[in-house]
Amino acid sequence: MTDFRAPVLRGLCNLAATEDDLLDSAAADILADDTVWDVAYPFNRLSGRQAVVDGFLRPLRAAFSDVRRRDEMFIGAENRRGPGQNWTASVTHYVGNFTGTFAGINGSNKLVFLRSGEFHRIVDGKIVEAKLIIDLLDLMRQVGRFPLPRMLGTEILFPGPATHDGVLPRNGADGNATLDVVEGMLRDLQDFDPDTFDSKDQTGEDGYWHPDMLWYGPGGIGSNYRWSGFVADHRADFLRAFPDRRGGNHYCRIGDSDYAAVSGWPSMTMTHKGDYLGVPATGKALTLRVMDFYRCAGGRIMENWVLLDYVEMFHQMGLDLIAQSEAMR
Repeated sequence: MTDFRAPVLRGLCNLAATEDDLLDSAAADILADDTVWDVAYPFNRLSGRQAVVDGFLRPLRAAFSDVRRRDEMFIGAENRRGPGQNWTASVTHYVGNFTGTFAGINGSNKLVFLRSGEFHRIVDGKIVEAKLIIDLLDLMRQVGRFPLPRMLGTEILFPGPATHDGVLPRNGADGNATLDVVEGMLRDLQDFDPDTFDSKDQTGEDGYWHPDMLWYGPGGIGSNYRWSGFVADHRADFLRAFPDRRGGNHYCRIGDSDYAAVSGWPSMTMTHKGDYLGVPATGKALTLRVMDFYRCAGGRIMENWVLLDYVEMFHQMGLDLIAQSEAMR
């Protein structure tokens, strides 16, 4: 099978870096006329190539001077949730000086790394469908206007894989076997002990997670080390607040070499029953858009990069995090 990944990566990089007067041409090279993009709140759905160019790409390029795309992971494979569909999945940063306004967030005139998780469905070499979670909450943190009263884990720049082979991996490992590990973990993760927050077969000698696992979370959650750190800095707080959460409603699951990626739009349903990140329980039924990217080794998960559309989730709670952030200027 011809490797469809590399031309997509080149095309996406060109959308960021090309000259302004060549953007429409660059978009025509990689985007289908009727492409549909679902982008994190407040962008939401953009239908058609011109809507994507005018509604997302031009505002991105205008806000971040000389913006460049910097991928930490870029994989591709056939979608297990949609046989015959080829998807790419990537963890990337848009790097530039934040000199303008983006999604209602005013710039700092300083360097930022705008974190993004992205899934693209490819037909005949062009993107016909895309899902993007832009981590706007982390962008607010970078400009010094974080709107929530607390954070959980360690807020860091998302690193690339420890093996430094996440972009177009070619080591010959079986991507289906990698995805099997991830799917088993997700299945058993659903149910948990309310006292310890443990789930079946997650840890231990035969557990899904390696003892030295690293979990890289989005703005507001942050990153953590080992299962104990994951529970302390994310899982316990989340499950206390959303004890009935159910996930796994995924439109895409792919495995490529030692990597796998899954996403749902939304993936999770839950009720806001406890305080979370300083926000009192609202009792509201919520949904959550989710992207997870994994690296496995020896049949166990070593690293997990997670993007969540938290600005959209808090909007469902009745909070406008963008307005709260801008009020801090």
